[in-house]
Amino acid sequence: MTSPDPGQHLQHLHHVPAPAKLNLFLHITGRRADGYHLLQSVFMLIDWCDTLHFDLRPDGAIQRVDLQPGQLPEVDLTVRAARALQQATGCTLGAQITLDKSIPAEAGMGGGSSDAATCLLALNRLWGLGLSRSELAAIGLRLGADVPFFIGGRNAWVEGVGERITPIGLPAARFVVVKPPGGASTQRIFGSPDLKRDTKTATIQGFAANDASDGGCFNLQKLLEAGHNDLQPVAQALCPDVGHCIQWLQSQGLQGRMTGSGTAVFAHMQHSKVLSGAPGNWNVRECSNMEAHPLLDWCTG
Repeated sequence: MTSPDPGQHLQHLHHVPAPAKLNLFLHITGRRADGYHLLQSVFMLIDWCDTLHFDLRPDGAIQRVDLQPGQLPEVDLTVRAARALQQATGCTLGAQITLDKSIPAEAGMGGGSSDAATCLLALNRLWGLGLSRSELAAIGLRLGADVPFFIGGRNAWVEGVGERITPIGLPAARFVVVKPPGGASTQRIFGSPDLKRDTKTATIQGFAANDASDGGCFNLQKLLEAGHNDLQPVAQALCPDVGHCIQWLQSQGLQGRMTGSGTAVFAHMQHSKVLSGAPGNWNVRECSNMEAHPLLDWCTG
């Protein structure tokens, strides 16, 4: 398709958030013949966000500017998302994408996937394309398994290889998230012969609210107590700092767990408390979960 006159479009979209996620648990229930792992997880949005700014370019070029230079490759997921949207729609407009990165890399918090999802949602609006959420999710899936979750905009029960997403409600809660400086290779974790791949499949009904007083939300404590992260033992062997983070959280009276396939660890804070004694090179932040993605109303369908 040929894009209409750029004068008919918005010229800027600034201060656009891309929130991180935590995996309340991550179970590997099997492996497909093609090598992809089957999983079950609950993905939860938190208010630790990257911030993106979009400026319209009529020449069709996609340019990314980093406010923290040197962190990302020249063609990252945001650039790939923008080009994939151009290719899928035939749009001849471009954009300058300015990225203010806050979510740490190799954390298992979905920062790159969230940036890509926000890019698709924002450029869909900036370029006046009018694609539905499901159409954007189909484009996003080709970029990464987590991208459709962020486009969907709701906390979710996730199954399969990450493509089966069922929105769920979660009660408001506070968490502490700890990211040590070290990382661990996702490929090495999933390829390890020590990885447990046969966790018993759970049913979503087992965690659903039992009465109206829960407001239709899932039981957060039940999700945490019944779950674990199958990747954690392998990641901990590759990056001992994961274990050090969990030990530090225990010293604060908290139960820590790794999120995703990165090295960030989180704990549910049932009561407000002062945290102390973390090494200075750790990234420690208190976060709240989010009921929905801030851009939930930017498209429908």
